[in-house]
Amino acid sequence: MGADRTYAYGAAAGILADLLLGDPRRGHPVAAFGRAAAAVESALWHDHRGWGALHTTVCVGGAVGLGALAVRAVRPSPAASVALTAAATWAVTGGTSLAREARAVGSALAAGDVEAARARLPHLCGRDPQALDADGIARAVVESVAENTSDAVVGALVWGALAGVPGLAGFRAVNTLDAMVGHRSPRHRRYGWASARLDDVAGWPGARLTAVLAAAAGPDPRGALRAWRADAHRHPSPNAGPVEASFAGALGVRLGGTLSYGGRVEHRPVLNGGAGRPVRVADIDRAVRLSRRVGLLALGATLAGRALWKGHGK
Repeated sequence: MGADRTYAYGAAAGILADLLLGDPRRGHPVAAFGRAAAAVESALWHDHRGWGALHTTVCVGGAVGLGALAVRAVRPSPAASVALTAAATWAVTGGTSLAREARAVGSALAAGDVEAARARLPHLCGRDPQALDADGIARAVVESVAENTSDAVVGALVWGALAGVPGLAGFRAVNTLDAMVGHRSPRHRRYGWASARLDDVAGWPGARLTAVLAAAAGPDPRGALRAWRADAHRHPSPNAGPVEASFAGALGVRLGGTLSYGGRVEHRPVLNGGAGRPVRVADIDRAVRLSRRVGLLALGATLAGRALWKGHGK
């Protein structure tokens, strides 16, 4: 069995495991990485970009190195190689958990239980739930579904196709570090700079592929492309902008606007403001279905891209 088939079978099996099982319930590798990264931060932290860059190098380099060692250890056995790829793909993708959490918030909103929705929202994103009414919660969920489709599914598949298991591990390490130290808190403004910038670089190809696939798979492809072209560049994030704009146009809704993180209020530009309507609770399920389609299309696209790339190099 060739390396391309090994990866393809393993990646497909990992996505199937995520669809059927969701995230691993115990001993999640990403949680273990988070604990290790926190320990590294405790040892290295200084209010300085250089120390933060060292932290990023140690954590991401360690994840990539462990992935490479694992690949080398199982290389003699095609079955073990498939199993390793499947396990890594399952561990680093989170489409099912994303859908489950989004729908849980949507169900609470549909039942009129805004307090339950507020209690559940932190499982999905870092917004201040007490600052949001029902409409604001629904909008936050749709935005989180869009952004995390790229971060939790498509971006990982892109880097897996490019670099196999080390690519999967490295991308998830970068994304996790950004969530841990990449935000602009006083403690991490300088220390987390390297992690945030590396996340921007690593997320760039997956975000663009997500935006393209959202346009292709959504109910309004022209609206998605129009919103992406008109509004994505106005978003403060170079990667969330294309993804959220494309989802907004595809679904025919308005995203963006005022939001609150950790007590800090941000006034973001409205995406698809000229053609979209306010987000409704029913749009949460529409966003989840679109996210599912995008994830499956991304699996096919990245496997096809890997096969073409490898075949061209022969």
